[in-house]
Amino acid sequence: MIEVTKELEDYILNHTESEDSVLKDLTRETHVKMLRPRMLSGHLQGQFLKMTCQMIRPLRVLEIGTFTGYSAISMAMGSSDDCIIHTIDNNDELEYFTRKYIKKSGFEERIQFHVGDALDIIPKIEESFDLVFIDAAKDQYTKYYEAAFPKIKSGGFILADDVLWDGKVVNETENHDKQTRGILEFNKFIQEDSRVENVLLPIRHGLMMVRKK
Repeated sequence: MIEVTKELEDYILNHTESEDSVLKDLTRETHVKMLRPRMLSGHLQGQFLKMTCQMIRPLRVLEIGTFTGYSAISMAMGSSDDCIIHTIDNNDELEYFTRKYIKKSGFEERIQFHVGDALDIIPKIEESFDLVFIDAAKDQYTKYYEAAFPKIKSGGFILADDVLWDGKVVNETENHDKQTRGILEFNKFIQEDSRVENVLLPIRHGLMMVRKK
């Protein structure tokens, strides 16, 4: 596998559709004001999510882990006008910032932002989903998956971010923390789940794509 150097990463981004101006502003302000800006999905992954939505044309999307809204806005950009995106984050300190950018994007009516514990909120959302994107607490990934799975339509997709976790998944000296253990548990669970088919893509920090049979 090719090592993604800074030069190669720049080349990749220079040969990817230019970042939308709202997302560019969101990226800049997130890096200035947020403690852990690397949690942002970013341009490459955002474009991947947008084009995934353009391909599968979801009518209902569930996102677990909003952060400052980059991925939710990206998915809205790639979805039809009748698509509703439910996005959940448990950090109420980010709510004002995130809602500001959802409004600025023009998708305020289509992105429904829930603040609280996803495991409490998911059962209360009376929807069936075509696409689920998981990008929250890594030690909870399997629980998020199991909570969302009954609400995913047959033929629907699940995307899970950070499943390579900076390479810690194959480094036994660095895989003892609960976040890495959570990712390892999730990856194993997916691989053994006969209800789905899956592929692990080396995009950004690893992206697991799962299709419910």
